[in-house]
Amino acid sequence: MLAAVSAAAIAEDKVVATVNGHAISEADLTLAEAEIGNELGNLPEATRRRVLVEFMIENQLFAEAAEAEKLGSGPDFEKRMAFWRQRALRDAYFDKTVKASIGVEGARAIYEDKVKQLKPEEEVQARHILVASEDEAKKLIVRIEAGEDFAQLAKENSGDAGSKEQGGMLGFFGKGQMVPQFEEAAFNLKKGDVSKPVQSQFGWHVIKVEDRRQKPPPSFDEVKDRLIGSMVQSKAQNIAGELRGKAKIDYLDPEIKKMAEEDAKKQAEAQAVMKKQMEDAAAAASGKAATEENK
Repeated sequence: MLAAVSAAAIAEDKVVATVNGHAISEADLTLAEAEIGNELGNLPEATRRRVLVEFMIENQLFAEAAEAEKLGSGPDFEKRMAFWRQRALRDAYFDKTVKASIGVEGARAIYEDKVKQLKPEEEVQARHILVASEDEAKKLIVRIEAGEDFAQLAKENSGDAGSKEQGGMLGFFGKGQMVPQFEEAAFNLKKGDVSKPVQSQFGWHVIKVEDRRQKPPPSFDEVKDRLIGSMVQSKAQNIAGELRGKAKIDYLDPEIKKMAEEDAKKQAEAQAVMKKQMEDAAAAASGKAATEENK
């Protein structure tokens, strides 16, 4: 067991580069990730690691240059050190009290609860052919009814460059995603049906519904990171509120003090409105329950 722990520690602190003999380790990259990770967007993992390594190399080079110029002492440097010590303490507390308390299982439980509350939403999968006139649309419908392939006719005749090469396929869509005339016609068709000519601002459409289904909810993996991020933010706000409630905070700058007081007033008003809404909802539920009992 000791060997396993030791191996894990070595792997975590594996040296990935050196600068003038100074080692840059995996643990250093973790700290760099915490500092600049949000700026790296969705870079591929290998590219992301390379950027972090280069960041740490430049960090070391600038630090060595500062040492050479004896910039590691004095009032200004001490202020910087005090600030970064404060930041390090904040991060350590945040990691222990906030991040460590938010787990994947908690996020999964919230996800499953939200999924249960989702209302069923129907989607249709449709193809279409877009033409300039009603007469052209009617002629295409005659050919479709005679047995010609809808997808092939779309490739040959549709004016919609975005879908014609896919045989007019638009994929699945729900209500509110298409123009009203198109949406109404598509959702009134059964699977396999072809519409009459439908006019929209884009021209005339011939629509074929290929399938209908209940819209599936997003998978847990698709929303996990966003959900955990939201939970972390909410937890952090709650803890910050608790800490502020115990602290004595005085704003000495008049303008900042005024803004803080205005924000506090708005927050108190919002909380009062929310409390009133909850009380009204509880009273309504209680009244409904009493009415049902009397029946």
